[in-house]
This record gives sequence, structure tokens and C-alpha cells, in this order.
Amino acid sequence: MRGRYRILLGMAAGVGKTYRMLQEGRQARDEGRDVVIGYLEPHDRPDTIALAEGIEQVPRLRAEHGGLELSEMDTDAVIARAPELALVDELAHTNAAGLRNAKRFEDIDEILGAGIDVISTVNIQHLESLNDTVLELTHVRVRETFPDRILDEADEVVLVDLAPHALHERILAGKVYRRDRVDAALSNFFRLENLDALRELALREVAEDVGARRESDALDPLSRQAVAERVLVLATPGPNSQRVLRRAWRSANRLGAELDVLWVRPPGRKLTEQQATSLAALKRLVIILGGHFLEQESSHLVDTIKQIVKERGTTYVVLGTPDERRRIEILRGSLVSALVRELPGIDIRIVANRADREDAP
Repeated sequence: MRGRYRILLGMAAGVGKTYRMLQEGRQARDEGRDVVIGYLEPHDRPDTIALAEGIEQVPRLRAEHGGLELSEMDTDAVIARAPELALVDELAHTNAAGLRNAKRFEDIDEILGAGIDVISTVNIQHLESLNDTVLELTHVRVRETFPDRILDEADEVVLVDLAPHALHERILAGKVYRRDRVDAALSNFFRLENLDALRELALREVAEDVGARRESDALDPLSRQAVAERVLVLATPGPNSQRVLRRAWRSANRLGAELDVLWVRPPGRKLTEQQATSLAALKRLVIILGGHFLEQESSHLVDTIKQIVKERGTTYVVLGTPDERRRIEILRGSLVSALVRELPGIDIRIVANRADREDAP
């Protein structure tokens, strides 16, 4: 039997996710359960270190990378120890190169597969589908991400909440970062406006998760089939397609819809090195988000889209804002109007680039 998975989600570092995880671990131990720490990142915080005392910690795995010795969770050792509950911090963490799994959430999946319950932690900015939104809000590109399906597949997602002003007080008191890092933190990622936006994202994510679980429980299999939706994203081998895909995935997730991504390659088209890199990155993102990548070679764009819509049972078509070279052509109606004309009953959505707004910072 697969273990139960409980994820503690926060808006940012310092809200108390790790502390809460340790509290729950101590409570489970006091109730007679066999509890171990699979991986803990205390960040030299005395309160966190003190709370971990008395809970067995599985020895870490030592790995070398670039001449540096790194310590990672020893997944095999956790599984061999076979506790009832494992506490694993920072699920979005990227493991050292050369380990069996690239990401810690993959390690956690193996532990769950061994029948061990897991409590883990993560911040909202690491959610893959919100990567562009977080960049727009905070002007920081988060490099470590995890697929949204991890939250969907968890048995529980719990918000560890703290008001932005209260987090500021914790940072100023040196409870989150060293004193020499406080000013830089408060003037960059941890500005109050950033924390307000991240908190709103975290609250919305948990609310949507609760709503989706209730709706799923209320629907019988026949009802789910009757309300099935399917989203088709029109992609190109350019960097903007990832932004469009993430936005479309959020919409598909709210609809409970399957997601397809279509690139119509013009015959004889050769990609530049940059385009090939962008296309490869797009395909990886489609896999991470659980979508389906479709590639068709054709000189008849609209006809090909129409054919795919019919074959896949598409109900929504999503495309990005055209670049300046194509903007006049498309606004005249050559593509959007053709889609509306040729796809009656299908919703067409154009995803705007929010950075183009006149009031954008």
C-alpha cells in the first residue's frame, strides 16, 4: 500500500513550514508512531534545530560535484529503515548531478511507493505553472520548480500562513537569515508587495485544491465524462510559448481538462539553434505539466488546427499574443478570425504578455 503524502505549502521562506513539519513529527512520535527525519534543512535556525532534537535522523548521502562535497537525502537508507512516517524538507530541491533522481520530489515518490507516509514542505514560488506569474510579480526567475501534479496527487495540501508584516519582523529579528543578509532580503524578494502577491497565490492555490477535491468527490465517473473539457495550446519554437503554456495549464487545471500542445511545422522549416533549444525546453515543460505534445508538418495552419481539434475533442484553443511582425496581419483577422470562423462552438483565448501593459513596472 502506498504511503500518505501531506505537503505543507507556504508563501515564502521563514513562514514556519519546517517548524510545523517537525511539530507534526514530534506529535506523531508521541502518539507511538515510528518517525524519522529523511532530510532536514534547518538553515542554522536555533528554534528549528532544537525542535529536531530527539527525532531520529537518517544519515545523509555524501556526493561530490565540481570538487565540492554535497549532502543529499539517502533515499535507499530511508526505505531500508522502513519507518511509519518520514519528514522530508524542501521537495522542490535539485539533487546533486549523478544521483538516481534529479529532484527530491522523485525521491519522495519512491519513499511513498515503499508504503511510508511522508510530510514535506515547499514554497508557492516553486510551482511550475506559476513560474512566469512569480517572475511578473517579483522580477525574480525561480530556477527550482516542481510539477503541479505533485500537489494534485498529495493526500493533503496544508497552507502554513503568516502575515507579510509578521514575516518582516521575523527577518528583522534574525530568525530567518543571518544579520548580514537581512537588508538585501527585505529590499529584494521579501518586499511587502511581493509577499502580499505570493500570499495571495498560496491562498488561491490551496482554495482551488480544496474545491477541486470536493468537486471530484461529488462527481460520479459518468458525470466526470459528461463534463470533460480539452485545451489545445498553439505553440511555436520561441521562448514565449512556455509562458502561454503555463497560463493555459492553469486554465486547464481549473476546468479539470486534458492539455494538448500543437506545433505546426512549415514544410522544409529548419530551426535555428536558439529555436531548437526553445522547442526542446517546451517539450520538457509539456511533460512536466502532464500534457501531450503534438507536431504536425503542414503549410495549411488553420486546416491542421481544425483537424486536430476534431480528432482530440478540443473545447478550448489558446494562443499567445503575436509579435510585432505579425500583429497587424493577425489583428486584421487572418488567423484569429479564421479560427473563430472555422471552429464554431470552440472557445478561443489569446494570452496577453502582461509585461506589455502601460502600467507594468
